Amino acid sequence: MKSKRQNNKKHIFLRYIVVVAAMLLFSAYVVWGLMRTTVVQVDEWNKKADQLLTDSTAIEPERGKLLADNGTVLAANLNFNTVRIDWGDVAKRDSMFRMGLPALCDSLAAFDPSRDAKQWRDELLRAYEQRVKGHHNHAYRLFRRMLTNNEFERVHAFPYFSLNKSGLYAEPEQRRTKPYGTMASRSIGFVGRDSLSSERHGRAGLEMALDSLLYGKPGVAKRIQLNSGIVNAESVPAVNGYDITTTINVALQDIVETELYNMCVETESEWGTCVLMEVATGEIKAISNLEKSKTGDGYIEGRNNAVLGYEPGSVMKPISMMVALEDGIVSNIDSLITTGSVWNYEGRPIRDPHGGAQLSPRQIIETSSNIGMSRIIASKYASDPGKFYDRLAGMGFFEPMHSGIGGETTPRIKRLGRTRGDRIALTRMAFGYATEIPPLSTLAIYNAIANDGKYVRPHLVKKLSRPGEPDSIVPVSYIRQQVCSPENAQKLRIMLHDVVFGSRGTARRWVQDDEVEIAGKTGTAYVTEGGQYTTRKRLAFCGFFPYDKPKYSCIVLMSGANRGAAASSGMVLKNVALKMYARGLLGEAPSYAAASVDSKGKPVERQVSQPTFAASASPRMRTNVQNGLDMDKRQVKVLKAPDKRSGGVPDVMRMNVREAIRRLEDAGLTVRFNGHGYVASQSLAPGSPYARGQVINLGLRN
Repeated sequence: MKSKRQNNKKHIFLRYIVVVAAMLLFSAYVVWGLMRTTVVQVDEWNKKADQLLTDSTAIEPERGKLLADNGTVLAANLNFNTVRIDWGDVAKRDSMFRMGLPALCDSLAAFDPSRDAKQWRDELLRAYEQRVKGHHNHAYRLFRRMLTNNEFERVHAFPYFSLNKSGLYAEPEQRRTKPYGTMASRSIGFVGRDSLSSERHGRAGLEMALDSLLYGKPGVAKRIQLNSGIVNAESVPAVNGYDITTTINVALQDIVETELYNMCVETESEWGTCVLMEVATGEIKAISNLEKSKTGDGYIEGRNNAVLGYEPGSVMKPISMMVALEDGIVSNIDSLITTGSVWNYEGRPIRDPHGGAQLSPRQIIETSSNIGMSRIIASKYASDPGKFYDRLAGMGFFEPMHSGIGGETTPRIKRLGRTRGDRIALTRMAFGYATEIPPLSTLAIYNAIANDGKYVRPHLVKKLSRPGEPDSIVPVSYIRQQVCSPENAQKLRIMLHDVVFGSRGTARRWVQDDEVEIAGKTGTAYVTEGGQYTTRKRLAFCGFFPYDKPKYSCIVLMSGANRGAAASSGMVLKNVALKMYARGLLGEAPSYAAASVDSKGKPVERQVSQPTFAASASPRMRTNVQNGLDMDKRQVKVLKAPDKRSGGVPDVMRMNVREAIRRLEDAGLTVRFNGHGYVASQSLAPGSPYARGQVINLGLRN
């Protein structure tokens, strides 16, 4: 019995020694660590402490806003919030939550009607019970979308949260927002975070081109030790970016986008681009780039084709003609030169479907004669084709525009040598092949023609603003003060007027209009794939309006449209001009009706006809409109109302469009119309048989 007790004492003593030894070793380790930190490695740790307190962090500046020409916001930083409920906090007041849930769901349904009160209740209870049981994180996202600060304040003011302020919180985030959505979206561009610096910089469009101005200058904050911890203290304040007022006009942008979109849909185009510019200043008032959605659902903002190079086709001919006029190759635009329908030059034929035995330079542009333009350019430059490039370079044609549009490129035309192939290439360059010219560069030259030869620089930036600094107004600048003489610019305007109003003009059927007088040029070029031309075409129209005193120039380029250049791109420009005229955006003049021009291109005064009042089947409607416009009965010509027919297609000739549509749709027809005013033509003859649902096209005329 005694030996057993002794053995137990020995075991207890041994365990005691082990525990004491372990404690002594641990204490020795702690003391050694303390000595090493405070004595042996004191310099190293002091250096790390100093470094922690002297480390600085960058303060990101507020990015400037992009504004329309009237100050309307196109892009700006806005604060948004991801709104969440902390179920862990709510669970501490479980009874209060369940009692207030009906009122909370009523408030949520009124704020976000995507779910009714019952659906909100079911969703919140399901999420609450799952998270309380530990199946999910306690942070529950209340809304799928992010809320603005004002919206979050509205939610925070719900009766439930007013009584129980715990549980609800927001995670703030700043986002670049475009209030007008996709309007001019590609030209405005977008921003993104840099993967290395985490700074937000422009990635496309104006956001990229003007990033150094919009971004501002980062500030510096140093880390300072306080009793409550280490905090950031601003040492160098951030300098916010400039607010940039662009030249974009929201009303004109809406017109351009609408007309381009409608024509893309109607012609089943692959893509389309349109740029509208103010003649005197070079301000780009509207720019739209649309391409067919890959999902097949309409058209979306695509790449900025306005500043990318393409073979321009015949819109190059007026540029070549400008060179010919300036060089004295052409002086009298009415003198005839031999052209023909086929010209074998250096063994390679040039065929001209628009040609004739002899054409004047004026007729060469009017009929878009490839042979005529080639003969004129070859007559001077065939001996040294490279001089044609030099001539264009001397005009400033290849200089960067610095328009402010991201991704801008310059025209690409090869400087030719003196071989047979170079001479052949020269003739093709003269009418728009073997070149790559951005639509914006073509537009700038046409704008100079409208501007008496002043080669103004296209630009998208109007003014820079920042609090505490005077505004910086971007002045009108010129690529060349004169790219051609005013006299030669006038001759070119006459030629471009003939394209639309001449008896053989390539755009006469589609672009000519009695309300706004347009001058311009059509252009067609086949699309290449793998270095080979395909059957698909790019179709262009570039021009200006009103002809007598040009205010705006415009270019439209469409790819793969199922009709000609005038009927697609030309119609876009015409419809834009007509909408601007209808909205009073072309000045004070009541009418820009087309007039004939003399040999110098000056409009010829013509007798203005008496106002005409379109017929209506309702005498009361005629009287109301007449009285409303305060028209004298002697000035009003009331056209005969159409006769009623017992069968077949209704006769809607001379009706106003509203009554015509009502009558035709009542008869079961599908109505499409083009133009403005009363019905001047109908595609299905009155009284002819038809099938229900058949399409009838109406032509309207004022």
